[in-house]
Amino acid sequence: MRIRLAVVMTGAALLLAAVPVWAHHAFAAEFDAKKPVKIEGKVTKMEWINPHAWIHIDVKNPDGTVTNWMVEGGTPNTLLRRGFTKDSLAVGTEIVVDGYQSKDGSNRANGRDITFTDGRKLFLGSNNPGEGAPEAAPDKK
Repeated sequence: MRIRLAVVMTGAALLLAAVPVWAHHAFAAEFDAKKPVKIEGKVTKMEWINPHAWIHIDVKNPDGTVTNWMVEGGTPNTLLRRGFTKDSLAVGTEIVVDGYQSKDGSNRANGRDITFTDGRKLFLGSNNPGEGAPEAAPDKK
């Protein structure tokens, strides 16, 4: 009886441990490395949530309409370690995001980095294909 209980408890623990891993997606599951995008607009919202932070950006289209994009970044912890803070992207900040579009063609992207109007760059620290963190601190040119 004890052995059966131990086996059941071990199995349950393994299943519970696997749930967060299953919930976290791989880059290739949602984004297309062959569809690089450059998104230019104003920040409307920054979500510091796990497993990935999200930046919402309003982009003006040539016809004058506005499209909202969602850009996935790294985990909040990863962004903080790279010098990115909650104050780095205030609502209304104009930015250019380089990244990769979602496979389904929606207005979602996996962000690689952000460039501010003054030329500063921040590495988004997400899981982009073949990309690594820049050598210099992210707040420096």
